[in-house]
Amino acid sequence: MKKVLLGLFVFGLTLQFGLTSQLNAQVINDGMLPEVEVHYMNYKYLNSVGNAAAPINVKQLEREVANFDVKGSEYYLDEYDFYSVNFYIPDGHIVAAYDKNGKLVRTIEKFKNVRLPSAVTNSVSKRFSGWAMYDDVYKVNYHKDKGTSHVYKIRLSNGDKKMRVKTDEKGNFL
Repeated sequence: MKKVLLGLFVFGLTLQFGLTSQLNAQVINDGMLPEVEVHYMNYKYLNSVGNAAAPINVKQLEREVANFDVKGSEYYLDEYDFYSVNFYIPDGHIVAAYDKNGKLVRTIEKFKNVRLPSAVTNSVSKRFSGWAMYDDVYKVNYHKDKGTSHVYKIRLSNGDKKMRVKTDEKGNFL
């Protein structure tokens, strides 16, 4: 047992002082890193549709729409002015239109049964007390020149009675 421990100790010292002293550290040239240029064309879309109350899967799909590279896709041809691309998740989808330069022009988004913003929930429960919310649809329309609209279509029930209401993201009824 003493020979095994002594052997491991000597082997460890050999590795520590014998082999590692011959290794070289990474060489950094003049302390300057290569210049990196970031192009992010569709940041206006993300700023416009940004909804803090939106679920994570909706935000991820919107980021995918913003990051999509039309010019790098296999379907890109210079002769077309617009490209329509569909993005899907189980809870909804986005139809996005890009121009020939890869810039996002407009989107139509629809998601089912998303978590409602507190302003919408408070507004509906205050106006329709005694009614239960059982279904909702979140729609977003983005246009680069006209802006963005967020609409929540909510189904309510009270016993045998059912109704639908529409609100914006601030809880204002439409």
